[in-house]
Amino acid sequence: MVAWGRGGFGAWWRGGLGLDGLGKIAATSLVPTNATRHGNEIAGCKTVVMSQQPGTQASHANSSTMTAVITVGVGGFEQLVLGEVPRPAAGPGEVLVLVLAAGVNNTDINTRLGWYSSQVSTATNESFVALGDNSMNDDRADRTDGGWNATTPFPLIQGADCCGRVVAVGAGVDEAIVGARVLIRSCMALGREDTRDTEWLGSDRDGAFAQFTVARARDVFPIQSTWSDAELATIPCAYGTAENMVSRAGITKGTRVLVSGASGGVGSAVVQLAKRRGAYVIGIASAAKRARVIEIGADEVLERGQDPVLELGAKSVDVVIDNVAGSGFGGMLAVLRRGGVYVTSGAIAGPIVELDLQALYLADLRLIGCTAWDEHVFTDVVSYVERGEIRPLLERTYPMSEIVAAQRDFLDKRHVGNIVLLPPQ
Repeated sequence: MVAWGRGGFGAWWRGGLGLDGLGKIAATSLVPTNATRHGNEIAGCKTVVMSQQPGTQASHANSSTMTAVITVGVGGFEQLVLGEVPRPAAGPGEVLVLVLAAGVNNTDINTRLGWYSSQVSTATNESFVALGDNSMNDDRADRTDGGWNATTPFPLIQGADCCGRVVAVGAGVDEAIVGARVLIRSCMALGREDTRDTEWLGSDRDGAFAQFTVARARDVFPIQSTWSDAELATIPCAYGTAENMVSRAGITKGTRVLVSGASGGVGSAVVQLAKRRGAYVIGIASAAKRARVIEIGADEVLERGQDPVLELGAKSVDVVIDNVAGSGFGGMLAVLRRGGVYVTSGAIAGPIVELDLQALYLADLRLIGCTAWDEHVFTDVVSYVERGEIRPLLERTYPMSEIVAAQRDFLDKRHVGNIVLLPPQ
């Protein structure tokens, strides 16, 4: 096995991979034609070999390679390539996880599109259309700062949502965790003292769009649940992000909460997590999805496009959780009561909004941006699953090789909840 440093996949994706006519990734070896193997090292590739301790390997540890989807740069679907790459190894304080299921989410798509760049002012779907399926004639050169922490370390294995099973541990990790089914925390604190300094699985470090991935032991959470692997893979990114916002907003019993995008992965998670705290939840969704949003716990549902001020009245809610933004931002502030809270961790309708500062300070409003998760958040989410306090919202699954079709499906926004990829086993 080989442990790769950041960017270590660079020599492996040459080989002219592309998409076939079915919208799937054409599976081709990623090994350079001029590469030679010397034990565990590949000539011309940056490798670090870790010696394994006896007894730390499970039965899945026989092969030195794995199948993975690698994102090679900013752009359209042509930036996704599939092939055989060196399987990583667990370093000190880390565990090796066999990926059982990997969720599809906005984070992975936005990172590939470079949407977090300061140069982007459009909605996520407009950014996707601008890049299209072929990014050779796009503005990707202006999106080098488009990752969570400015520059994404391409080539990279994406995948922020991981349900898996621990198959090996590195030095200093208790071997008792080997064999456990686990969820990996998507947002990882780089230091125990400052949780605002973070990196994201699949955006800053290799993630779950592969047969194996490596994570620090402190970010791997054993879970006892009757849910399927695919159902569990809907949880990490969406529910961690949602619980972080719900927690910071201080939502309690009786809080009136307005949730935009209530049928999406994060929005539907917010609906459930706010309801478990006893809130009165008003969702915003399309007419076609209204019944599903009510089913998961919303007390009311506004149809997308309706004016929340006209429908609910000015100063009528305590908290707005809004990952849509765009032109509807002003109305979201207008429905907040004095001292109300607006919370966001995204802006799928566009990040550039118009803010009337008088509306902000005269009403004593608080605006809270949420990216880094507070330390307790993911532990709490795992406990909610184990106690049956939330339910899975799995729309459908795809083989990992059909990631293009899965992400197209996701971008169509016809689903409620989440879509999940299943790697080859």
